Amino acid sequence: MSANENTWGRVDETGTVYVTDRDVERAVGQYPDGTPDEALAYFVRKYVELEGQVRLLEQRARAGAPAADVAKTVAALTSALESPAAVGDLEALRTRVAALSTTVEKLTEEQKAEAAAAVEAALAERTAIVTAAEAIAARDPQTIQWKQATAELDALFTRWKDHQQNGPRLPKKQGDELWKRFRAARSTVESHRRSFFAGLDAEHKEVRARKQALVDKAVALAPQGSAGIPAYRRLLDEWKTAGRAGKKIDDALWEQFKAAGDALYAAKAEVDARENEEFSANLAVKLALLDEAAPLLTATDRVQARNTLSSIQRRWEAAGKVPRDQVRVVEDRLRQIELAVKKLEEDHWNRTDPEKKARSEGLAAQLEQAIAGLEADLAAATAAKDAKRIAEVTEALEARRAWLAAVDR
Repeated sequence: MSANENTWGRVDETGTVYVTDRDVERAVGQYPDGTPDEALAYFVRKYVELEGQVRLLEQRARAGAPAADVAKTVAALTSALESPAAVGDLEALRTRVAALSTTVEKLTEEQKAEAAAAVEAALAERTAIVTAAEAIAARDPQTIQWKQATAELDALFTRWKDHQQNGPRLPKKQGDELWKRFRAARSTVESHRRSFFAGLDAEHKEVRARKQALVDKAVALAPQGSAGIPAYRRLLDEWKTAGRAGKKIDDALWEQFKAAGDALYAAKAEVDARENEEFSANLAVKLALLDEAAPLLTATDRVQARNTLSSIQRRWEAAGKVPRDQVRVVEDRLRQIELAVKKLEEDHWNRTDPEKKARSEGLAAQLEQAIAGLEADLAAATAAKDAKRIAEVTEALEARRAWLAAVDR
């Protein structure tokens, strides 16, 4: 094959380029001012460009490009391949483009099914948004958390707009019906919100008046000093059940109410400070009495322990009050000593109670008799080298010895 020929085309002596297409040779053009090889290469490149367009379309079809776009490009390429000015296997390109027509049909069916599924999913999504909005609208306006509910509804509206802008287009009738339901739910929520806050404003006015009256009463207690604290506490109980007047107003009224209480407690603190100073000497006396009573924790003579404790208790009462923060401390220490003396007396009673002693002695005699019998059995079993019997008798003997020790105690 000469340099100015290839499988599908050639160049004649005049510089005209021909292509063999459908078993017929036809001229496709000339390439002025060029060599035959350059002329042929130019029209081969034209073929390569056409093949590239076909290959790109095949790739787009495999990737699932819109069927309408693929069909449009198939039509354009079919027309372009009727008698193109190119040198190459043009019939092979026509075959590949024709095959794409079948692909377009398949794509069309698949994309119709996908579009239908997308619309169905979109309907389900929009319906879910509407249902959620209607659920908010159905809540009891008196128990609903309005800040949260408003945020939820705003989020649903944002979802609706995003779905409307970026989702598939819904059938007009169904889309309109869903929007009417959503709009009605929003209107209901807004109506309930306005009504709720109108009622809340009226309630806040009543609570504000009620709390202001409590503030005035608390301020009026100031001349009573610490004696006014019980009355202030009753006012505080009323305050806790007075309701809410809105955070800003509540905070301001509470500051006034608390300031009145602080003044009363400050007066009480002054009284307590004076009392603590006065009672410090009493505390020293009671601490000395506790040191004196400390040996009673380990005493064994119940009579002497009781007499000593009684003396300490009389002097304890005579000593008087101690500072408030020390009351629990010294009282707990004295209580421990009193319990120790009481236990000493109870233990003596348990040992000397005639009935209990008789029962204990009777039980002890029975146990001693049983132990003696078991010891004889153990000697016999040992002589007979009966290991099983030895184990049984030993276990029974240890148990009865333990019971006897408990009775003796």
